Amino acid sequence: MMVFWNARLVLLSVPKTGTHAYTQALGPLASMVVTDPPELKHAPVYRYNRFFRPMFEKMGAPDMELVAVIREPLDWLGSWYRYRQRPALQGRATSTRGLSFDAFLTAACEDTPSAFANVGNQAKFVEARPNGTVVTHFFRYEDQAGLRAFLTDRLGDLPEIPNANVSPRLSLEASPEVKVRVRKARAAEFALWESIPVRGG
Repeated sequence: MMVFWNARLVLLSVPKTGTHAYTQALGPLASMVVTDPPELKHAPVYRYNRFFRPMFEKMGAPDMELVAVIREPLDWLGSWYRYRQRPALQGRATSTRGLSFDAFLTAACEDTPSAFANVGNQAKFVEARPNGTVVTHFFRYEDQAGLRAFLTDRLGDLPEIPNANVSPRLSLEASPEVKVRVRKARAAEFALWESIPVRGG
């Protein structure tokens, strides 16, 4: 999570949406960069609302705008599947080595996913709070041009954004039946992503 105080902007770090690269590039421009612990680095809206919003309000900034990047759900799950193939996880319960993508997707649709498929939910991450704390600006992960244009407008010229934290390349093939199950189980994520307009050219 990055806070740009003068711009009254907070960039939430939705996992597997490329925000790590933006943190590397824009960190020097930020007033606050939260990198640890992961529970705060990847603070969802409810955690931002509980821990950060009250502090910012007391410091005279009750009007912080939240920005979140949302990835197409199947692609997002594919990124998690690839990421958990890395050698460092071999032999651990969170590893996806030896599992088909179909098996991973099926597990990710369970009410209580196995450790390797327990990756959260983008729609839950950005769920609005009863007190009115909401994400003000949504961007599709695939719309990097729109996101960069927005940040340039709010922050000024941006440095080059590097590729960072890239998952291993793998072919991701899912059966039609499993895709239907994922779309049904994660309907809120698909609806959210599909509701976000493409802003870039």
